[in-house]
Amino acid sequence: MKTMKWLLSAFAVTLMVSCSKDDKTANFSAEEATVNAKMDIANNDVTDIVEEQERSTYDNTLTGKTTEPTTQNLPSCATVTRVPAFGTAITPGTQVTKTIDFGTTGCPLPNGNVVKGQIIITFVFDPGATSHTINYQFVDFYHNAIKYEGNKTFTRTMTTATATSPSHPIVTMNMDMTATFPNGNSYHRVGQRVREIIAGFDTPALLADNVYQVTGSWTTTFPNTTIQTSTITTPLQVKMSCMAVNKPLIVSGVISIVRNGNTATLDYGDGTCDNTALFTFNGTTVTIIIGN
Repeated sequence: MKTMKWLLSAFAVTLMVSCSKDDKTANFSAEEATVNAKMDIANNDVTDIVEEQERSTYDNTLTGKTTEPTTQNLPSCATVTRVPAFGTAITPGTQVTKTIDFGTTGCPLPNGNVVKGQIIITFVFDPGATSHTINYQFVDFYHNAIKYEGNKTFTRTMTTATATSPSHPIVTMNMDMTATFPNGNSYHRVGQRVREIIAGFDTPALLADNVYQVTGSWTTTFPNTTIQTSTITTPLQVKMSCMAVNKPLIVSGVISIVRNGNTATLDYGDGTCDNTALFTFNGTTVTIIIGN
């Protein structure tokens, strides 16, 4: 599928949408597609971390850790503090604050992406609820050298069990974040992503068999104030088994990108664990590199 492979250095070549060289707001580039893909990877990792830390509080109110260590995404270089403090029993209605600190030098996640700084999450402990809202914010947080800022929320809702599907969580992530890249360029993203676990939830002791499906849409404002709309037209699929080959976890799905009425696509592939995606505009396709 991925027959055309270009080096990142070639991404400076812009694919022109308009015949007018002055109409810069109508241009698409593979470099910009790479920016979007890197932000998508960061969103997935943050969702994993926040969801796990909220869920683990329900698994064990004293230690805040899951009973099965194989389900942990958090690396040993990260530390977690909590209010109320660990060792204190939490009663329903209590507000919980957890600070996940990845240090200042770089802490590799199991999938190879490197983070540093802090994520602070707050939520009300309510074990009887079927829907949980979690607020989280970044403090000097970097994902693969990209700085993320903003306050966000996501909601974790348990579905009703059916004859063919056990009750499982659907996580809705409301995004309002700014990503600043090492070259100083900043991108502001606003929108929503919905992630549902579609395989592996019935084996909680095994993380590697988890498969997630992601849908949603968002707008991104670029440094030149251009606004671009992205919509997941074919659900993205995230395979946790890809951690075994130390690759980003999005393995398939298509995002449609629209700017000034012009459309490009970003295709994550056929399900293979790799770190590439296909960017297509105006009949031309290039392979971009994602991840760290």
